[in-house]
Formats: sequence, structure tokens, C-alpha cells
Amino acid sequence: MTGRQIRIGTSGWHYPSGDGAWDGVFYPPRGRRHRAKGFDELEYYAEHFDTVEVNSTFYGVPRRSVVAAWADRTPDDFAFAVKLYQQFTHPKMFAAATGSGDAQVDRGDVDRFRDAIAPLHEAGKLGALLAQFPASFKNAAAAHDHLAWLIEALSACPVAVELRHRSWSDDVAGTLRLLNGLGAAWVQIDEPKFRLSIAQNTLPNVESFYYMRLHGRNARKWWRHDRAEERYDYHYSAAELQPFRDTADAAARLVKRLYLYMNNHFAAKAVANAATLKHQLGLEVSGDWREEMVTRYPELAGVVRTEPEAAAPLLPVERPPARG
Repeated sequence: MTGRQIRIGTSGWHYPSGDGAWDGVFYPPRGRRHRAKGFDELEYYAEHFDTVEVNSTFYGVPRRSVVAAWADRTPDDFAFAVKLYQQFTHPKMFAAATGSGDAQVDRGDVDRFRDAIAPLHEAGKLGALLAQFPASFKNAAAAHDHLAWLIEALSACPVAVELRHRSWSDDVAGTLRLLNGLGAAWVQIDEPKFRLSIAQNTLPNVESFYYMRLHGRNARKWWRHDRAEERYDYHYSAAELQPFRDTADAAARLVKRLYLYMNNHFAAKAVANAATLKHQLGLEVSGDWREEMVTRYPELAGVVRTEPEAAAPLLPVERPPARG
């Protein structure tokens, strides 16, 4: 399995606040981190995984210098998947967030985004672009036109399309014709299922690459929650991950590259599940891991290598009083 292009990671690496923060779980406690000069979350993450999905780009176009720093702080063989800015996939959300009242996009908007992430492309670290559409994005002529326009505007960049409304799976043949013709990967997703949720068979639709996202199965908190992070408070058991192990194994025999991201990020559950799935696939689980991760997620015992214990500080030697 190690010779295949299977990359497994998490959706995002920076979760510093809330009940589901990664500090003190995957990362060192915040106070200790502040005392440890030079600690860098992305560098630490890249010691454990060879890919990450960037979600922050959904909320704003990043500065080119920030993206260049991502490339500089990761190993040569690291790959980023970058989520498209909400302007391209969630026009109503974009209009509300910016107060512009204008949800129209043009080629200039796309070019600005492409220029911002160009340092990843130039460094050979851009794995794919993720176009995540909302559950309200239905299978219709206007949607087809928008997909065709967007993917053509993003030419030369591999694009994975996440669709959630069941109208797309009600016409599987038509959806496959559309995406195959555009050379885009149909994102396979695991999430709570409702009446209008998409149905998928997890098979790849293009030979170039395969893309899967696991969001968790917290149906009770999916639509109704006090904080957005609660939606992703779900831990897959090793048994629940086994079908995804089988899917990834089968898909990797049909495609050149496979990306699988865990988005159940609450309290670093995504990190634990990503490590477990890598182990199930026979992939190396690299890096030194904090004892807290193994304590919280016992299935990691025997899967990860824990950090060596810090040496105990030397106590001062008491000397007898000098005799005069």
C-alpha cells in the first residue's frame, strides 16, 4: 500500500478555541506553547500527515504571502487541497457576509483567487481545489452552466466538486456525464443522511484523482446547535472506518491519486480517525504523538509513537553547613 498515491489528512489544522480546541490534545497546551519559542502548528501537523485541506480560504481570499508561507513551512512532498472562496459556491452567504448585495462572479474574481494560491501551484504542492456547494444547490440547467463556467475558469487546476442535494444522485448518469466531461472528481461524502441528502456509491468517476470527505454522523446536532463546532463532534469507531479503508483500497487501484480528509474536527477527533485509517491501510503513521491523544483515543495505542518523556529536572544537592 505504501507505494500508492493515497493521502489522508484532516480538514484544517488550526482550531485554537471552543470546547473542541486542539490545544492540549493534539497540540501542546497553549501556555506551554507560548513558552516554547518557534512552535508552529502547520509544521507540527506536517510531521504527522502529508496532506491537509484548507478551509480558511472559504471565508476569504488569502494573501499570497500567507500561502507562500504555507508552502515554505511544509516538506517537499506535502499536498494541500484548497477550498474555494464562498463567492463561487455560496453566493447568498457571500452577499450576506460582505454586505455587497451582489452575488455575481466573473473571471476577474477567479483570477484573483488563482493568483493568491499560485505559490502552492508553483511549489508543486497544490493537490486539488474543492468546490463545496450547499445542500440548496440543486441539479438544474443553471447549476450545470455555473459548474461548467467555474471549472473552465479554473483550468489547469484539478477540481473536486461536493454536491449534497439528492437531485444529483437521482440523475446519476447525467451528473456523471457532466462531471466527467469537465474532468472534475465527484466528492464522496459521509455525513448524516436526511430526506433530501445525496446518495452515493463511493466509486471514482475520473481516473486522474479521487476525493473523499468524512464529516461525522452527528445527526442530532447537524442542523440545530448552539455552536457550529458541535456539528462535527463525532468520533468514528475503528469498525466504522473499515468500510472507508476498503473503499480507499479499491479506489486507489483505479485512480492516480487519492485524497481523504476527516472533517470531524471537534477535539482532534479527525486527527485520531485519520491516524487510525492510515494504519488500517498499511500506511506509515509518522511523528511523535502526545500522550494525551492516546489517553483520549485508546485505539491509537500501538498505532502511534508517543513523545519521549521529558527528563526530570535535577534537584539541587544539599550540602552540609561549612564548619568554621
